Amino acid sequence: MNESLLLSGGRIFRGLSGGFAEALLIADGCVAAVGTKDEVESVAPAGVKRVDLGGRVAIPAFNEAHMHLLPYGLGLSQVNLRAEQVKTLDELLRRVGDAAKKAPKGAWVIGRGYDHGALDIGRHPTAQELDKVSPENPVYIVRTCGHMGVANSLAMKAAGVGHNTPDPEGGAIERKNGTLTGLFLERAKRLIVDAMPLPSEDQMVAAIEAAGHDLAARGFATASDMNVGMVAGLNEIAAYRRTLAEGRLIQRMWQVLAGNPEGIAEAAWNEGLRPDHTHDMLAWGAVKVFGDGSAGGLTAAFFEPYLESAGGGTGMFMFPDETIHRLLALYHRQGWQLDIHAIGDAAIEQVLVGMEKAGEGDAPLDGRRHRIEHCGFLNADQRHRMKAHGIIPVPQPVFLYEFGDLYVKNLGKERAEASYPMRTWLDEGHHPAASSDSPVSSVDPFINLFTMVTRKTNKGTVLGASEALTMEQAVHCYSWCGAYSQFAEDRRGTLEPGMLADVAVLSKDIFAIDPEEVLTTQADLTLRGGEPIFDRHGALRMAAA
Repeated sequence: MNESLLLSGGRIFRGLSGGFAEALLIADGCVAAVGTKDEVESVAPAGVKRVDLGGRVAIPAFNEAHMHLLPYGLGLSQVNLRAEQVKTLDELLRRVGDAAKKAPKGAWVIGRGYDHGALDIGRHPTAQELDKVSPENPVYIVRTCGHMGVANSLAMKAAGVGHNTPDPEGGAIERKNGTLTGLFLERAKRLIVDAMPLPSEDQMVAAIEAAGHDLAARGFATASDMNVGMVAGLNEIAAYRRTLAEGRLIQRMWQVLAGNPEGIAEAAWNEGLRPDHTHDMLAWGAVKVFGDGSAGGLTAAFFEPYLESAGGGTGMFMFPDETIHRLLALYHRQGWQLDIHAIGDAAIEQVLVGMEKAGEGDAPLDGRRHRIEHCGFLNADQRHRMKAHGIIPVPQPVFLYEFGDLYVKNLGKERAEASYPMRTWLDEGHHPAASSDSPVSSVDPFINLFTMVTRKTNKGTVLGASEALTMEQAVHCYSWCGAYSQFAEDRRGTLEPGMLADVAVLSKDIFAIDPEEVLTTQADLTLRGGEPIFDRHGALRMAAA
């Protein structure tokens, strides 16, 4: 389309430095002018299409800097077990059983999102319980964090897992009283996942497109896939390229290759894929390696143990120092950005030391913008070293909303309150790229914004009130900081002249309402490069010149 658009009648949030404006002119896919209404009207071309904001607010479109877009898209057709809907074992089993009844005999039933801490039983379901509702179909359900899941007996049989199957490095197969419970933790999950049928390319393209539309309806114009290759190997690269070629790629994508030994980074390199963060629709920028697990699942690695009442222990490293440091050095020297998963302070230390070692000699860290994903529980020394080396924290404030009370239970209130220190990061000059890790947590950006400005959990507990942000800071973290983490802050993340016109028009002025109202806010219009990728009320169809 590339028609000129003039937005007025409500506030325009230009960005943290620019503040607010009265009007915005878009031409040729970019911001052409922004300022007072008179200033913008004076340079608007004849016949410009006008959108009346009607008191609503326009902001830079959200950037989902850490999510798993393909798994999210595939999950739209899987069994929804998310904790906000599934609070009892009976409800979980009912949903799995209903899916099994509809599936052909022998077809896999996949579910995602349960939280054992939020279930009435206070534990994971067992293989035997899943067997009762799905006696003829393999079942695998994944905990909300994605770091563990439960398989039924047919799934374990298909994977060749028996009583004597050893635990893999960085993973565990749970047994109680000599019996397999069906619970697989961390890298042991691959035993089950590798036995599942792969989605076809057609299915993956459809899932990528569906997920893109879903995000556009929430105000996103940029997203990411943080572990490309862990669903269908190198076929995922082909699926993304085909989606782009067919004009079905809705989000600008930041792609991060799975770099663990079971990932595809080595194979992709051997096939000629190289770092390229200049393509605005499909950038292949980074490699991911897992350092530890999740704090909710007791597998994030800490120096101090979890509370004894929660089970104790200090969590789980995915790899010994030598292995993960070798991987980080390899990918660093190949030119990839390092997007490394580390949640607990011990894992953050392992990863940070590995990055520092990788930057020694003739391959310095300066300008590489390596990232520590999640980066939830860190100390002041680690923050200062990250800042000195330009290493970016990529946190998920929504974790506090969904899992904060579980953090208190597992780690105590003091450590929970100090987690995800958004204000401290900003005050120290970091650029924390707020994100959701969806489908681990809800991709709804308004929950994330609410959490950043209130530090409230979904039960109303306030954790670390001193780390709360202003709404302007929260939007900055969810737009510009994400663009910065993807080497795109010169093109995206603010609404200043010359920037790409990635814009979200929200149903309410989130800068002027009570924070509780933010939770019921929606995106009404989302533009990517001035083109509508979502238009709830047909604003552009009704716009008059």
